[in-house]
Amino acid sequence: MSDFLEFRDAKCRDCYKCLRECPVKAIDVKNHQAKIIEDRCILCGHCTLACPQNAKVVHSELDDVKRLLDSGQRVVASVAPSFISSFGVKDFTIFKIALAKLGFADAEETAIGAQAVVKEYKRLLATGEFENFITSACPAACRMIQEYYPKALKYLAPVDSPMVAHAKLIRKCDPEVKIVFIGPCIAKKREAVECELVENVLTFEDLQLFFEERNIKLEEISELRFDQKGGAANLAKSFPINHGIINSFDVLPKGYEYIPVDGPKRCSEALENIEFLSHVFLEINICENACVAGPCALQVKGGSVKAMSDIRKYVRREREMLPSAEDTPLEVNLFASYPRIRSHSIAAPERDIEAILHRTGKMNRADELNCGACGYSTCRDKAWAVYNGYADVEICLPYMRQRAESLSYEIIQKSQEGVIVLDADMNIVEVNNKAKELLAIDAADVKGRPAIDYFKPIDFMNAYSQKRHVLVKDMFIPTTMKHVDISINYLEGQDVLFGVLKDVTDVIQFDKEIMKVKMETLATTDEVIKKQMRVAQEIASLLGETTAETKVALLKLKKTLTSEQNGQ
Repeated sequence: MSDFLEFRDAKCRDCYKCLRECPVKAIDVKNHQAKIIEDRCILCGHCTLACPQNAKVVHSELDDVKRLLDSGQRVVASVAPSFISSFGVKDFTIFKIALAKLGFADAEETAIGAQAVVKEYKRLLATGEFENFITSACPAACRMIQEYYPKALKYLAPVDSPMVAHAKLIRKCDPEVKIVFIGPCIAKKREAVECELVENVLTFEDLQLFFEERNIKLEEISELRFDQKGGAANLAKSFPINHGIINSFDVLPKGYEYIPVDGPKRCSEALENIEFLSHVFLEINICENACVAGPCALQVKGGSVKAMSDIRKYVRREREMLPSAEDTPLEVNLFASYPRIRSHSIAAPERDIEAILHRTGKMNRADELNCGACGYSTCRDKAWAVYNGYADVEICLPYMRQRAESLSYEIIQKSQEGVIVLDADMNIVEVNNKAKELLAIDAADVKGRPAIDYFKPIDFMNAYSQKRHVLVKDMFIPTTMKHVDISINYLEGQDVLFGVLKDVTDVIQFDKEIMKVKMETLATTDEVIKKQMRVAQEIASLLGETTAETKVALLKLKKTLTSEQNGQ
C-alpha cells in the first residue's frame, strides 16, 4: 500500500484503464486487482483521473492539520497560485481571511517561492553551462527524470520547487513556524516528507471539505471591500498554467528556445530525445495544461481553458495595478540535488520474454498484436511486467477472448445435445453440428439466416414474447424423422434465445415397441381367457350331465333294493 495513494479493491474491476494511463507503469495487477507499486510511482495522479469507478484514494492529511491547528502552534499556509481557478476567487485576501477562520496564523501565496525560483533560473541560464535546461518546479516530472530518464538529469535545474523555496523563505523569518502547503498536487505529499520543511499537505479537495465543515463561504467574504494592496507585481503567479514559467521572466535570457512541455506523453517524448536537443529551455509539467489541471484540482465549469483564462486575468490585473518587482538578491539558498533513483525492476532475458509470450499463444512476431488493451504499449513490455511480477500472464484480452471463444466453441460443438441460438428477429446466431443434424440443416454457414428457412420457430417466438422458459416435448421433425425435446431459455443480458435440442427418437421408438408388446400380450391374454372360459363351460356342462345320470341310476338302484326288501 502506498503512503499517498491506493486503490479500493471492491471498486477495481479489471478495466486496466489506470495502467494504460500510467506514464511509468507503476501499477501491479494481480488477481484482477490493481495496486500501486510505490517505488515506481511518480505520484502524477493520472490514475485517479482515469479510473471510471473512482477506485483510487488519495490519503488525506486533513485530520493531522486539524490537530496541528488545535495545538496552539503558529501555522502558516502556503497556497498554490491555482487556488484562483479552483475556488473562483479574484483576490488572495479573500482566501487569507477564510484560512484565518480555520485557525491559520497567516497565509501566503506559494508564488513568492516561485518568484525566487525564477531568479535562480535566470542566474543559472546566464552562466551558459547548460546545453539544455529543464525546469524543476514539477515534483512528479523530477521523479520521472530521476528514475526513468537518467540521461536527462544533467539538464535538470538544481533548484528547489516553489513549495520548498517558499518554505525556506518562511522559515528564515520564523524558524519555529509550522507550514502547511495547500494545492492540487499529490506529488507534493512525498516532496514535503523528503524536504522536512513542510509539516502537512492539503489538497484543494481537502480544503473544500474543511470549508464546508466550518461553514465558511468564500462568496460571502468576496462581498467585503479591501484596501488597495501594496508591494510589487509577481509574474510567477502564472506558474500553474501552460507557458506560465516562461511568462514569469520579465526578460527571457538569450541563447535558448523556450518550449512548454505538458502531459505525460509529451514529457516522455521530450525526455527520451533530450540528447538530440540543443539550447532548449523546457518548461516541463506532468499534468496536461499544467497545475490548474492537477489531480486534486476542483472541477469547475469551463474546464482547464477557463482555469487558464482566470490565472492570466489574475496576473494581468496584478501587473496593471502594481509596479514591477526589483531584481534583488536571493535571501536563501535554493540549491537542490536530484540524484539518480535506481529502479528495483530488472531486465528480462530474451528467452524468458519468449517463454512468457508463448504462454499467451504468441509464437512469433506476427502474433504480437501490441494492442495495448492490457495497459502496456507492446506485448514484450507486458512480458517484462510479468517477469518482474507486476502483472498476471493471463492479462491479455485478445488471448483471453480467443481462449474463451475456442473453449465455448469446443463445448458447443462437442455437445451431445443440439444447441441453437436465435436473436430477437428469429435469425440464427449460433448453431452446432448436432442441431444441424436434427433440423436437417445442410448449409455450411447459416449464421444470420432466418430460422424459418429450416424449421417453424413458433415456440421460440412464444418464449421471446413472454420472456420466459418454454419446454417443448416430442416435437416431430418430418425431414429427419426425428423426435426432439426442446428447452428454450431467454437470455436477458444478450436479448437472445438459447435452445437445447434433445434427440428422444430412440426413447419414443422404444416406448412404441413396449406399447406394441403390451397390446399383443393383452390380445393374447384375452384369447387365452376366452378359451379358458369355453373349457370351463364345457367341463361344467359335462359334469352336469354325468351327475344327472348318476342320480337316475342310484334312484333306480335304491328303488330296486327297496322293492326286493319289501318282497321278503
